[in-house]
Amino acid sequence: MDGKHILITGGTGGLGTSVTQVILAEGASLVVTYRQEAEAERLRSLIPANQRAQLTLVQADLTDEATVISLINQMPRLDSLIHLVGGFAMGPTADYAYHDWKRVLDLNLNTTFLVCKHSLKRMQAQNYGRIVTIGSRGAVEPVGQLSAYCAAKAAVVALTKAIADETRGSNITANTVLPSVIDTTANRQSMGDAQANQWVTPKSLAGVICFLASEAAQDIRGAAIPVYGNA
Repeated sequence: MDGKHILITGGTGGLGTSVTQVILAEGASLVVTYRQEAEAERLRSLIPANQRAQLTLVQADLTDEATVISLINQMPRLDSLIHLVGGFAMGPTADYAYHDWKRVLDLNLNTTFLVCKHSLKRMQAQNYGRIVTIGSRGAVEPVGQLSAYCAAKAAVVALTKAIADETRGSNITANTVLPSVIDTTANRQSMGDAQANQWVTPKSLAGVICFLASEAAQDIRGAAIPVYGNA
């Protein structure tokens, strides 16, 4: 990825930090979005001094289309999009508040649509691009208490596959990964760590994501790749 220009959304989280570190080590220039300044400062502190010039951090609300357009248009080139923004809230469907449902779809699906839409325009203009989105095991194996999240992630998979079909015959690919539970600090705090040794590590998942975002993945399009670990 030496010399490539890559956009990583949500690059300050538990998974995003690993993805950012892996890609910086490959020599790419990164734009990483964040919401809270403390998240950006934490990421900066983890990056070696000789790689910090490759990293640009941008505070952005990706549910706002004008913000997404400005973010992407400010990049000199966009070779790969790695869209990591997402999140979930649990609850039984019968008691799930509609505003919570809409918030989960906004965070997981609508941000994916907006960022993919405008990244795709840049990539089509240069006839090159790699789009990598994050689905979930729940997208293909839905479970109770997570109906909104599973529905949103299933839609992310469908959207990514549709983009892959639209870009067939070009040098643009779109693929998604389907993690099970990711072994992050936040997940250990919310779910306990009794089964954490069966979860997927951020570093392992980052390796799959970074491959899909590279030139080497030119013949993979429309894939939904399970990365379940031992879960």
